[in-house]
Amino acid sequence: NYPRSFRELAGTAEPLDDVSPSPSDATATKRSSSPDPIDGGLFAASADASATRETKASLGTYRCLCNTGEVQAYAEELLAADRFAFDTETTSLRPRSADLVGFSFSIKAGEAVYIPVQSPNPAKHLGLEEAANLLQPAFAKKGIRKVAHNLKYDLQILRGAGINVEGPFGDTMISSYLLDSTRSSHGLNALSLGLLGIEITPISELIGKGKSQIGFAEVPLDQASDYAAEDADATLRLDDLLQPKVEAEKLQELAHEVELPLVEVLAEMEWNGIGVDLKELAKQQARLQDRIEEIAHEISIHTPHAFNPDSPKQLSAALFNDPEADPPGLGLKAIKKGKSGTPSTDLEVLEKLRDAPDNDTPIPALIIEYRQLTKLVGTYLASLPEHVCAATGRIHASFHQAVASTGRLSSSDPNLQNIPIRTDVGREIRRAFVADEGNLLVTADYSQIELRILAHLSGDPALREAFELGADIHTAVAAQTFAVDPEEVDDAQRSTAKMINFGIVYGITAFGLSRRLNHTISPGEAQQVIDDYKARFVGLDQFLAACVQEARDTGYVRTILGRRRAIEGIDQRNPMLRQRAERHAINTVVQGSAADLIKIAMVDVHHRLPKAFPEARLLLQIHDELVLECPSGQAEAVRDFVVQAMAGAMPDLQVPITAGSSIGATWIEAK
Repeated sequence: NYPRSFRELAGTAEPLDDVSPSPSDATATKRSSSPDPIDGGLFAASADASATRETKASLGTYRCLCNTGEVQAYAEELLAADRFAFDTETTSLRPRSADLVGFSFSIKAGEAVYIPVQSPNPAKHLGLEEAANLLQPAFAKKGIRKVAHNLKYDLQILRGAGINVEGPFGDTMISSYLLDSTRSSHGLNALSLGLLGIEITPISELIGKGKSQIGFAEVPLDQASDYAAEDADATLRLDDLLQPKVEAEKLQELAHEVELPLVEVLAEMEWNGIGVDLKELAKQQARLQDRIEEIAHEISIHTPHAFNPDSPKQLSAALFNDPEADPPGLGLKAIKKGKSGTPSTDLEVLEKLRDAPDNDTPIPALIIEYRQLTKLVGTYLASLPEHVCAATGRIHASFHQAVASTGRLSSSDPNLQNIPIRTDVGREIRRAFVADEGNLLVTADYSQIELRILAHLSGDPALREAFELGADIHTAVAAQTFAVDPEEVDDAQRSTAKMINFGIVYGITAFGLSRRLNHTISPGEAQQVIDDYKARFVGLDQFLAACVQEARDTGYVRTILGRRRAIEGIDQRNPMLRQRAERHAINTVVQGSAADLIKIAMVDVHHRLPKAFPEARLLLQIHDELVLECPSGQAEAVRDFVVQAMAGAMPDLQVPITAGSSIGATWIEAK
């Protein structure tokens, strides 16, 4: 699905926070036979929008402009407009390897045009160079508001075609996301049906499916024209509906100063990509594959019968069947059952079996390692080369603004944010990400940013003081919680404090704390530790309660910059559902405010970097970390520049913000 499916993918939100979508999952969601219903509340359709699906004949008046005179005349209309919606049709989902097939525009709802540059009959219309020259003045004229759906993609496509685009900008996907970040889809199809009552043409009607699927450039011109113009028309209508709501909800400052400028930042990052050493990936894959085979052999030695370690069912039989059963097993005691009724072999179960005092088999530990390594090979080492762009030799991952409900960015194609960093073997994957010859990578990573945001928002004096003094925050919290001097805090106390610090915004429970500490303390003891923590940090506990109360009173919570998230289930009688909603309320305020902070820093770096260091490039954003590339001789200065920008992104914060930084030829060296 070339043209529209990319926009659908980028606008498909996951139900869980900070989980990046895979293309197949997002496409399946878009193609679901159960479309969004007509919305109410914030998303109530405008008075003139039909509550039922409009027929194709009533969608609008669409024209295909094929000769120089027609395109020139329409370009002059664009130049005279205060705003226009536009869209691009292409040959690929990946901007760096996509070619333009055509442009579509709309200045007035119900009217739109399509300007093809590729089709089955190229002699009937203009080529790309002539069309681009005629349209360039309208795209470049400052002051005309240019609106798109998933603007980030279109900006890269136009850049690849040599077309410069100047703002101000609008993005209906971003507007929808700001108004309701929990919406299941911010894709053009879903919003058109849900908000406008219009069912726009699915791409499969034009290009087909499976082996018979064709490219958009092969679609007959009359069909391609209606399809493309429909996109621009729907985008303009959505902008008419959503812009007043953004202003009414006082979200325009967040939109115009952070989210829309960030679209340009992400477009630049995706365009830049990052270098990859394919030989290093192959070397790591071979090394891990050898170890995987060794583990499989070790497993076979210690089990009563041969089985496939990739099969949970066969593993369950090997671990839990009686030695006299068929097939025989080790006779271990089952800890919990899976959905099928078979004893579970998930990670929690395997860790408990591995750490049990009476454990005398290496199988649980071997299976844990086996799964970790096979996942690294399958998810990263074997698949990363498939994402290398043939034209640039770099990986150009996608970064999504409209997925995580908290406001954090997510990544896909590939998901660089999920590359493991907690194990040595996982971190090694970063060795394959490299700077070009003569360049170095510079990384800057916020230090304990969510805890610092929590200290600012809560105003808790003890927590603020620890950061102001530059103390080790986990040691300082342990000293407070356990009522000992900082120098008397032992490793176990610091580990406990660290778990609470990082778990408090996620609503950590006594059972959860006990489990994270490998059951070195009982749930009862863990509850006492949590109670002591809250007693010492009263301001913190009061702030967390206030977040929950705000959600209960208004139905939503807001971050530092006013980003809002609706909280469902805050008054549920079911305690599990209610507690989940409470966790979402707390987590959104803290994590969302941290997301606000790094987005401001990214926009600042993007605006000032070209003037300060013209050869430096922003490449990646990974959680709280920025990755840049620059000439080797400028690395120290670029590092100072980005650290200063990150630390000063929100000067009014009442807690010092710091960022650690590194420099290296590879990502692992610069981390």
